[in-house]
Amino acid sequence: MKKIGIWLDKDKAHVVTLEKGNEHMETVFSNMEHFNIHGGSGTRLKGGPQDVVQDSKLLEREKHQHKAYFRDLTTHVLNADSLVIFGPAQTMERYAQHLKRYHQDLYNKVQAVHRADSMTDNQVVALIREFYNH
Repeated sequence: MKKIGIWLDKDKAHVVTLEKGNEHMETVFSNMEHFNIHGGSGTRLKGGPQDVVQDSKLLEREKHQHKAYFRDLTTHVLNADSLVIFGPAQTMERYAQHLKRYHQDLYNKVQAVHRADSMTDNQVVALIREFYNH
């Protein structure tokens, strides 16, 4: 039985595979851009030139980058018999929703979606191993 655990955030995902007493971890990078929006005034004078921030374009671009990241990540876990997803913030919940929408058969194998703060590689492996041992 192939048990897979994923710890993911916006930058990378650690995919830990537990099978027949062996464990293997690989890292999938998201290649997402970090948008630093600098709005506000270009001058101290009232009514001076202003920076125009195209929020809708940035959000749309980020959405497409998330989809590409999730598609890439899914190729690494397609052969899972059991799947658990960990991570900080909302990325892990977005990934679970992506699986529910586009890969229903894989979503049905998801055992849990839990919050977990940033961790070292060894802590990620230990967390996933402990989840499946209980």
